[in-house]
Amino acid sequence: MEQPPVAPPRLWPVFAAYVVAFAAIVALSIMAAAVLRSLYPDVPERALFEGLPGLIAGGAASSVALVLTVLLFNRPLEPVLLRLTPGWESGRMLVVMIVGMLALGQALDSLTMLAGLGQQSAMTAIRNALTGAVGPELFLAVVVIGVLAGSAEEIFFRGYMQTRLGQRLRPSLAVLVTSVAFGLLHLEVIHAVLAFALGLYLGYVTELAGSALPAIACHVINNTLFTVLTAAFGTVEAAGANAALLAASGLVFAGCIAWLRCARTTL
Repeated sequence: MEQPPVAPPRLWPVFAAYVVAFAAIVALSIMAAAVLRSLYPDVPERALFEGLPGLIAGGAASSVALVLTVLLFNRPLEPVLLRLTPGWESGRMLVVMIVGMLALGQALDSLTMLAGLGQQSAMTAIRNALTGAVGPELFLAVVVIGVLAGSAEEIFFRGYMQTRLGQRLRPSLAVLVTSVAFGLLHLEVIHAVLAFALGLYLGYVTELAGSALPAIACHVINNTLFTVLTAAFGTVEAAGANAALLAASGLVFAGCIAWLRCARTTL
């Protein structure tokens, strides 16, 4: 007997999960701030929350909130439903995806600096908090900002949200909607625009591979290198250096996209 077709999942739970994730981030961030205040009672509030301890606490709170939301809404709890299993990506393709992510991140960063917006976004506070970090503090920053935040954001946005939307919408529209949601979660305008652009690429990588694992690898490596390089060298502010970095990274990114498009036709 022929089985009736299975209806695709409804969209409202996906957007409900987004609202719950946002509320959970706010709630856990408030709790993290209270814990931080009790641990450092003598540190001025602004220095505490705009410094590295505040950055780490906020990153941990948002990561936990996103993962808990996925656990709440993703039923049954199977990795395949979040595309957390290997897809069609080869080792070479994964390397190109990661290089493309790093190139895009650098191009956006240099473009922001050249446009005079580098000192007007939330990224300035993040860079200032990371600059000069060493030892255990730097290690903790890498773990939280690089590994936890990168993984949690991809599990929620590409693994859960984009996958569910893609079951009802065209893949390109699912990538667009997820990228908008990803950008909006960063609140501040410039940071949100940068996150939106990176989200488009991460969504493309996910659809190309049929798996969220390459996007997780791209995000984690990008965040980790950003954390380590910012701690070690600070921010590149010179216009000439940023112009050269923009040109070089733009060419590398274009080359990566061209290679991935060609590889896609052979899958």
